[in-house]
Amino acid sequence: MDQILTDISTNLQVGKAKIVVELVSKALADGVPPKTILDEGLLAGMSVIGQKFKNNEVFVPEVLVAARAMNKGAELLKPALAAEGVSARGVAVIGTVKGDLHDIGKNLVKMMMEGKGIEMHDLGVDVSPERFVEAAQEHNASIICLSALLTTTMTEMKNVVETVKASSLAGKVAIMVGGAPVTQAFCDQIGADCYTPDAASAADEALRFLAS
Repeated sequence: MDQILTDISTNLQVGKAKIVVELVSKALADGVPPKTILDEGLLAGMSVIGQKFKNNEVFVPEVLVAARAMNKGAELLKPALAAEGVSARGVAVIGTVKGDLHDIGKNLVKMMMEGKGIEMHDLGVDVSPERFVEAAQEHNASIICLSALLTTTMTEMKNVVETVKASSLAGKVAIMVGGAPVTQAFCDQIGADCYTPDAASAADEALRFLAS
């Protein structure tokens, strides 16, 4: 059993989606528990990629192909996980703030968080504060992730924080911020809960919030 899980992880890391799907299918047929395949195969492989990305050992293209392989394997596992009553580790909504159309950083964070087993709801770009609140309420999210790439749009993050605090979500969700111009000082200044400098760190912090 250990060998097939190692093979899933190894092939995922190099983005071999077709092989990952075949191995997941074989593991299921061999009676390996779906949650074990998810945790020790798919998520283990994505965790290695996250660490390598943090250490600048792999770059965005490698992360994208690994995430695609993970998603293909996860799609196959979903029915089996649902049948076993296995749920995600938590729920988050993510989007780029109003006025900002950049999405590469946001997409990376989404993939890294999915790679930790978090259910992600991507609101896209140019998202209003009200939409973040609505989506978090709709999906019963514990985390709201805000991305901005422009100094002119990062002020929108403050509007989101204020809108959340004025809503029924006050004190119930963690607000995470990130993007090139964003700093820890800015995060503290606007009253957000967490800033991280990269996507892999964001995923680690999100898990920490969900566990607390």
